[in-house]
Amino acid sequence: MSKVHKIKRGLNIPLIGKAEKVIRNAEPARYYGVKPIDFQGMRTKLLAWPGDRVKAGTSLFYNKLQPHVKMPSPVSGKVAEVNRGERRKILEVVIEPDSQMEYEDFGKGEPRDMSRDGVVDKLTKSGLWTFIRQRPYSISANPEDDPKAIFVSGFDTAPLAPDNDFILKGENEDFQRGIDALSKLTSGKIHLNLNSDYPPSDVFTKAKGLQINWFTGPHPAGNVGVQINRIDPINQGDLVWYVYPQDIITIGRLFGKGIYDASKVIGLTGSEVKKPIYYRLLRGASIENLVKDHVEPGNLRCISGNVLTGKKINSEGYLGFFDNQVTVIPEGNYHEFLGWAKPGFNKYSTSRTFFSWLQPKRRYRLDTNIHGGERAYVISGEYEKVFPMDIYPVQLIKAIMIEDIELMEKLGIYEVDEEDFALCEFVCTSKTPVQPIIRKGLDMMREEMT
Repeated sequence: MSKVHKIKRGLNIPLIGKAEKVIRNAEPARYYGVKPIDFQGMRTKLLAWPGDRVKAGTSLFYNKLQPHVKMPSPVSGKVAEVNRGERRKILEVVIEPDSQMEYEDFGKGEPRDMSRDGVVDKLTKSGLWTFIRQRPYSISANPEDDPKAIFVSGFDTAPLAPDNDFILKGENEDFQRGIDALSKLTSGKIHLNLNSDYPPSDVFTKAKGLQINWFTGPHPAGNVGVQINRIDPINQGDLVWYVYPQDIITIGRLFGKGIYDASKVIGLTGSEVKKPIYYRLLRGASIENLVKDHVEPGNLRCISGNVLTGKKINSEGYLGFFDNQVTVIPEGNYHEFLGWAKPGFNKYSTSRTFFSWLQPKRRYRLDTNIHGGERAYVISGEYEKVFPMDIYPVQLIKAIMIEDIELMEKLGIYEVDEEDFALCEFVCTSKTPVQPIIRKGLDMMREEMT
């Protein structure tokens, strides 16, 4: 094993509800939704309207700013509705599936025998180019760019995150084919980053054409941003692309079968799930069948993704495009009289505010209550305890607040994303919404630089 990168600062939140390593096929959903809001910087132009019939792989919409970025339908069927928000912003394109799946045929091909242009053409026509994103800004990559490296994080350290070594078992061929396709897109290296704390799947270790790096430590060690920061930091003008392991499998299937196979495995997790396990379903599926009869009664919050970075959806909402888990936890819309004065044996705290620190191995049923409103923003050193990058997090956030572009550059905004600050938001006693501030800063930088 080569050098192991040790991440010392971070936090593993001890939640109840980790998925047991059992995979079941989910019942087919009544509806599937594709959401433009899953893509940063998307200005949506519709290609399919209510009543149109589509096949799996038919483009539903594209980005007016990046016409090569098209979003394919995960199923064949009829476009049931287009849901809009404020100022007629498109929130969801909903498809009612057929009983028999039909696919667009994009043609088979071995990426190792194809040119770069051939690989790019197949990915853009099929809409699978959307799986490839770039840092900085976490937007869809531009096929005309040559990134200095492509990063793949083989493990996820977020709370209750699914185990990639388990869900990718037996997918060696498609994963290698996906890596072969990615290798055509950069003159640099493909970095596959694995957790050194346990033996990884042979899907990863037997893959060829990439460089394996090893990491150990608490969350956010599995975040690709932290891994880029340790291996190949981003400076002004640099571009790095990144792709998730299950998305590489989907790319491999495109070249192997010639179709957009939208199937994936996700974890149904959280303290309110009766039996947390893994489910195989199609991207964009409504979670209605997943949570029906499978969660405890009560006032619950369903989250597409993990508790730190996921998006709140209702019990009939749609799985996010890049999400690999659905989490169900209790809502916390209640008031606790003099709660701060109680010993708090049942409360989790990152400090020793409550006596629960006497039970270090305990797992918790946390709800969404933030226990107080927004307060004065002061330097307390909390962020630095959980933020492992060589960046001053509080100073960067303040630079964004005052919209100082030059200072944001000096403080390293090119290297970060919202997910890298999720733990800062979790431990923040000021209750400051840190992730939206980081997104605001990234959007400001992108507008300034383009």
